[in-house]
Amino acid sequence: MTHDHISSAFDTDLEAVQAQIMKMGGLVEDAIRLGMKSLETRDQELALQVRAADAAIDRLEETINEGAARIIALRAPTAVDLRLILSVIKISGNLERIGDYAKNMAKRTEVLSQVATISDSIGTLRRMTRAVEMMLKDALDAYIHRDTELAADVIARDVDVDQMYNALFRELLTFMMEDPRNITACLHLHFNSKNAERMGDHVTSIAEQVIYLATGKQPDEARPKADVTSTVSGA
Repeated sequence: MTHDHISSAFDTDLEAVQAQIMKMGGLVEDAIRLGMKSLETRDQELALQVRAADAAIDRLEETINEGAARIIALRAPTAVDLRLILSVIKISGNLERIGDYAKNMAKRTEVLSQVATISDSIGTLRRMTRAVEMMLKDALDAYIHRDTELAADVIARDVDVDQMYNALFRELLTFMMEDPRNITACLHLHFNSKNAERMGDHVTSIAEQVIYLATGKQPDEARPKADVTSTVSGA
């Protein structure tokens, strides 16, 4: 077998794995959008669809990991190519976790559909999830184009998600103190806002992998973080 043939086979295998990453990313974007829609519209059937669709995301992660392991075993990748393969594995893991958080949001649709609406809290949550969805779209675009500037922008935008989470957390605490009847709804809304905040963290990790892939180095500056509630919420 010639070197050119080995190189061609490697490129084909790598393209297949990267295509699966983009497919997985598209499914996760849908999960975020539809999970939030099910909450906002109190659509329990849609929530069930989001939960069922998570199985396809999980299967893709397994397929990607198996494909990556096969490339490492059979193609003897160089250091640069190995960095790409390892990044693919990490990105697929982050996508799988984001899908899980979207599924968890959808799970709370049934409970929230049976309680009173809490002010505009659902609107704040919608803005959070929309911000995360756009971050993910840009992170995947950055991955395709090896765009480190766009990846750095995604990382910086996670602060906005954290700040929305902090504001909603304080708002929900106020509602619970004002009227104990709000506690159930507020707790479920808080869990969902935490799911959205964690999604943002995983999107940020994807963007960091893009920078590592393009430069061989992790981002120089510490990741900006504005969630100040963790020690309070225990989340």
